[in-house]
Amino acid sequence: MKYETVVGLEIHVELKTQSKMFCACSTAFGSEPNSQCCPICLGIPGALPTINKKAVELAIKTGLALNCKISEYNTMDRKNYFYPDLPKAYQTTQQYHPICRDGYLDINIDGRKKRVGITRIHLEEDAGKLIHDSENSLSLIDYNRAGVPLIEIVTEPHIESPEEAVAFLEELRNILIYLDVSDCKMQEGSLRCDVNLSIRPKGQTSLGTRTEMKNLNSFRAVQRAIKNEAERQQNILESGGEILQETRRWDDLKGQSVAMREKQEADDYRYFQDPDLVPFIIDNQMVEKIKNNMPELPAQKRERFVSEYGLPEYDSRILTSSRELADFFEASVKLYDEMKGSKESKTVSNWLMGDLMRLTKELGVELGDLKLTPSLLVQLLKLIDQGVISSPIAKEVFDEMCQSGQEPDKIVEKKGLRQISDIDQLKEIVREVIQENPKTIADYKAGKKKAFGHLVGQTMKKTKGKANPQLVNKLLQDEINIFQ
Repeated sequence: MKYETVVGLEIHVELKTQSKMFCACSTAFGSEPNSQCCPICLGIPGALPTINKKAVELAIKTGLALNCKISEYNTMDRKNYFYPDLPKAYQTTQQYHPICRDGYLDINIDGRKKRVGITRIHLEEDAGKLIHDSENSLSLIDYNRAGVPLIEIVTEPHIESPEEAVAFLEELRNILIYLDVSDCKMQEGSLRCDVNLSIRPKGQTSLGTRTEMKNLNSFRAVQRAIKNEAERQQNILESGGEILQETRRWDDLKGQSVAMREKQEADDYRYFQDPDLVPFIIDNQMVEKIKNNMPELPAQKRERFVSEYGLPEYDSRILTSSRELADFFEASVKLYDEMKGSKESKTVSNWLMGDLMRLTKELGVELGDLKLTPSLLVQLLKLIDQGVISSPIAKEVFDEMCQSGQEPDKIVEKKGLRQISDIDQLKEIVREVIQENPKTIADYKAGKKKAFGHLVGQTMKKTKGKANPQLVNKLLQDEINIFQ
């Protein structure tokens, strides 16, 4: 590899407020087009905006979580450009005095820690949405999104690969959800990413000419776009060409980027302080109040899960990958410990990391879409501990319980899944298996230990998985020893 990739990200995050950045219009997603607009967010002359205090608080909360300095003096500025979905022909943003600056986020890459610098976080408003009708060769505009509060998180050019970019975005998204700053639904546009990328010969310290790819709305798109753009730039340089500083659009279907326009600089936007919005001051008292009410963040929770619950680091990382899953784990462990009188963290972890994740993947849903509760999970574990059902049967009960919300003991009774622990009944079945598999018995006696597993499997098959596994193992051993 003659070249190295240098990437900086600009992440746009829609804030979780009930009203827009500068007016009282609703931010609810999915409403009828143009039903959540007013003279302020439509930019009607004479309409005066006011700043959404909740949006300011959420921006501060994000800055604190990303180790930023919080600016005391803040202004809102006008970024002037014309675009059909920007009714005012300018966007209200923070160019000169961003609310947060000089932060960082640590990410984990194949077991090593890497620190990515955060240049700034600034408040701004979102634009509307264009809906293209190719059949009739026209575009429609929905202004419901115009004026929705955003923060833009701008990183330093510290990212060196597609994998690092995705790791950063995953960790950032997790933090934002833990903070309840945004729902981060990329499919709804709540989290969007611009990629600034350049390449340079290995060992060179100065940056190459960068391009910007706009509005990537999935981690997969970010990963593919970085890989493709780095290769495109390398091919241009290898053939003696010159990289143009431009804005490009990523086409995820074709797997390539397309030039849109020359990259604009700050002077092109003619920034100036918004005359309708006075500067606002953030004092230490406000910052301290927000800091004192910060939730436990993913990195802190990961460390605590290892120290408090004795979990492996891998389990801890998976279980804290979402706040919902982490809370579910802790609630389940608490209930199970109260029932058992001893810590059973790993048992709960295994069920959540194994069967729960398997089921959500199969159904294409999230934990919150299932009817599983910590109480239902612990009731299921209790049935296993009491020998009422076997572990294989428990998996069947688990799947139905998650989708129906019915208590596991009722599912067991309804389906007749109670474990068979009657010695005489099982002994008869074991003898049948031995009689039907003389070659397997011979193989086992000849030292082929795997043959025993086949016998166990045949016994479980005859009982439809309801036999007590420990009892089956013991009875098989006893009967094989006396088999001629």
